[in-house]
Amino acid sequence: MNESPALTHNPGPSWGYAFLSWAERWWPRWFFRPMLMAGTWVGVATMPGQRAHSRAYMTIVLGRPPSLVEIWRHFYAFADFLMLKLRAGRGAPVRCVLEPAHEAAFESLVRSDRPALFGTFHFGGSDLLGYLLGERGRRVSIIRLRVGHSDDTRLLGRQFAGQVSFLWINDPASLLFDLKAAIEAGESLALKCDRLEYSAKSEPFHFLGARRLFPFTIYHLALLFDRPVVFCTAVVDRDQRGMRVTASSVFTPDPAASREANTQAAREHFQSVLVQLEAQVRAHPFLWFNFLPLNPVAPAAVQ
Repeated sequence: MNESPALTHNPGPSWGYAFLSWAERWWPRWFFRPMLMAGTWVGVATMPGQRAHSRAYMTIVLGRPPSLVEIWRHFYAFADFLMLKLRAGRGAPVRCVLEPAHEAAFESLVRSDRPALFGTFHFGGSDLLGYLLGERGRRVSIIRLRVGHSDDTRLLGRQFAGQVSFLWINDPASLLFDLKAAIEAGESLALKCDRLEYSAKSEPFHFLGARRLFPFTIYHLALLFDRPVVFCTAVVDRDQRGMRVTASSVFTPDPAASREANTQAAREHFQSVLVQLEAQVRAHPFLWFNFLPLNPVAPAAVQ
């Protein structure tokens, strides 16, 4: 993983998240929601980089250039989810309903005492899954980039402090030691597996019409420490009070197989995860919260 040279921060003023949380609590809904919508237009107007990446992504997923209103909807979906995170950080309950696919295997793993690696993506309500695992009794270390202006992370970390801790990737020199210590202490790890900036291990997989590079670190950790891997994504309900969670099948390294065979099985597992993710992205295109360049197409040499 590569070091971030400086502490970045979320867009907007340092008091922005605190103000949004205060306003939602004290302003009537009929006033707050139009203000949030108007503020989203300000974000669209003042964040040209994120606007360009939104347009490029939606051109691929929609098969045509998006309208300005569709770009606004993409930004607004993120703002809406941010408000859910802020409410959860204040202690508001967030109900989770598991979709039937792979439900039994996922529940069995969560109820077991075996540490696991929980992967997800910057999609829908997935940012809350690490905290909700902690709420269900799992001791989870969430791998995150420390950024400024992130009251959502601070509040959620405080709310779930008994079960959740953070491993910050800003300092790669100590990260491997921190990972090893957390795993050997019996903790599970939760990490996002779609951005390449901080991953030294990437491989090409089919996603959105091309062979694109994705981080593969979670599987290297699985083979190194003999830990199962499962991915989860979440779509927030329309009432903003709960989430529908979709789990993948569980990948478990085979101790009797060679590393090469296990690695190939891991590749097949991750490809199936990405097929599942792509189906959700196409069904809910505004819930892909990567306002960055889409995962790059792999060079011909590694196709």
